[in-house]
Amino acid sequence: MAIGVVIVALIAAIAGAGVLYVKAGDGSKGSDAGSAESSTLSAYATGALEGLILPEPVAAPDLPFVDADGKERHFTDFEGKVTVVNLWATWCAPCKIEMPTLAALAKRYEADRDVAIVVVSMDTDRAQDAAKAFIAEHAPLAYYADPKFRMAFEFPGKGAMPQTVILDRKGQVRAVKVGEADWNGPEAVALIEALRKE
Repeated sequence: MAIGVVIVALIAAIAGAGVLYVKAGDGSKGSDAGSAESSTLSAYATGALEGLILPEPVAAPDLPFVDADGKERHFTDFEGKVTVVNLWATWCAPCKIEMPTLAALAKRYEADRDVAIVVVSMDTDRAQDAAKAFIAEHAPLAYYADPKFRMAFEFPGKGAMPQTVILDRKGQVRAVKVGEADWNGPEAVALIEALRKE
């Protein structure tokens, strides 16, 4: 009987040590700046932003894209601003459904110079006229394009459409939402405001 009690106590002690090790590992991982920043933003992964991906902060890929005049642009052009990057295409129904919410978000921040809404068409060259016409219906959004369809694969969504990426003022990827969302809703605005305050 006494041996059984000792064995149970020994198993409990080993299990307890294992739990402490796991918690210590989680704590050390969460203690670095990137994890702390990501966990702070997790409060906004509800409602319209349910399923929000919060990667470790990393610089946005330096892939060129073009504006309506064909001028080459880079995400570094928007550094110093919280930048909402939406990757969309005319053949993507959810992309078109959420576009009015991005236009409303752009109107909300139109007077603020520290927030940019950058919608980038992934349409091929043949569909660029239709893409430009669609964006023209959603002022004050500006037209940008990546007709080589490379950019969508460089973010955590790995080619999914629509894909919306939030960059902080340093140009780092801080949040990614795959699928349609209300970008002028309370969760999205709260997320942007949290990044503005950093």
